[in-house]
Amino acid sequence: MHASPPKISPLMWVPSGYFTMALTYMTLTSVTAIMFKNLGMGNGKAAEYASYLLLAYTIKPLFAPFVEMYRTKKFFVLCAQLTIGLGFIGVALVMALPNYMALLMIFFWALSFIGATQDIASDGVYVTSLDSKKQSLYCGIQSLSWNIGPIVASGGLVYLSGKLHSGYFHHDAMVFGPAWIDAWRIIFFIVGGITLAMAAWHLRVMPEGARAESTPTSVADAFQILWDSFATFFQKRDVWLMISFAFLFRLSIGFLEKIGLFFMADPLSKGGLGLSNELLGIIYGTYGLIAVLLGSLLGGIFVARRGLQPTLFLLCCAVNIPNVTFLFMSIYQPSNLLIITVGVAIEKFFFGFGSVGFMIYLMQQLAPGKYTTTHYAFGTGLMALCMMVTGIISGHLQQLMGYVSYFGFVMIATIPSFIVCWFAPFHNKDTNISAVTE
Repeated sequence: MHASPPKISPLMWVPSGYFTMALTYMTLTSVTAIMFKNLGMGNGKAAEYASYLLLAYTIKPLFAPFVEMYRTKKFFVLCAQLTIGLGFIGVALVMALPNYMALLMIFFWALSFIGATQDIASDGVYVTSLDSKKQSLYCGIQSLSWNIGPIVASGGLVYLSGKLHSGYFHHDAMVFGPAWIDAWRIIFFIVGGITLAMAAWHLRVMPEGARAESTPTSVADAFQILWDSFATFFQKRDVWLMISFAFLFRLSIGFLEKIGLFFMADPLSKGGLGLSNELLGIIYGTYGLIAVLLGSLLGGIFVARRGLQPTLFLLCCAVNIPNVTFLFMSIYQPSNLLIITVGVAIEKFFFGFGSVGFMIYLMQQLAPGKYTTTHYAFGTGLMALCMMVTGIISGHLQQLMGYVSYFGFVMIATIPSFIVCWFAPFHNKDTNISAVTE
């Protein structure tokens, strides 16, 4: 008799898998916005160009049946991460060429579609390798791990870009323009190396992921399943309320995401706070990281003890109300780094706390059914659509309104989130994690 292979704990692959997803996503959609601004673009164009890279994440449900069609979900994860790692290294090489911007955007565009495929396959491994109880049990870890990605990207990588720019290449940190290319090339080499290391790790520890029902065997079958997945999705009870929830829950975050960083980096004369990339990275990458990790852990415990349905509206408040800190900072333009850090930490803590509810809702209420992976991708795709639409217009709105009026507008944009949370339907059993662990 042969001993069965030891079962690998989800703690070995859930945190690293979701961190890698988030690192790719945030590098493409947020860090690139800072890079574009460093290279001399205005807020409108910088936010717009970075937001266009969200298109692939918005339409990623169209890829889902093809992920089901060939090999395993793990195979797609590994192929995507290998290609992404090599792709970011290619970005770094392309930036050394004259008139690189057009080719750079082609690389970013291709990487966004591969990153979206990585998301679908990674989510598929999660939802098909773990039962509903374990999904709930590990959802706090999943959300926490994903939230590390934005902090590492918007904090650590941005800090390092500033440090390299001023400390190693000896350029003026407050002057935006082509001199920033050297520092950002090194950043993309680093991102590529991290992603390749994650691919090697997941080759060892990630499960294969279960096959979906009616797995397609041809392209025609895949299109038929795609059509069937759309049909069954819209047959769900109260589906339009769930669609509204998926699209609007993070509406104010979409308007805040890129402009918050621009506000920190812009000089006082333009209504900003005049922070260097190094200070921006320290605030987001150290104190913001601690805040979002603590918020995610406590949010997971809170939902575990109370259940999602009775806490969803409170979680929505946690995500949206603390955005007011940016309105206050735009009014008073504090120079005290402690005050600025506290403002960012408050927003990040409550974002981490409340975002747990969004992911659990998609998994437990919107996704269940014949096409769990595809329907979950529909939900995250709707969220990406919101981020794309708000991101494309956010920079132009800010330039028209100024920072104070714009952050006031962000607070008004929280209202739809409260409405959809109040009316969000619960037709599937709300799994209580404390009941699972007792």
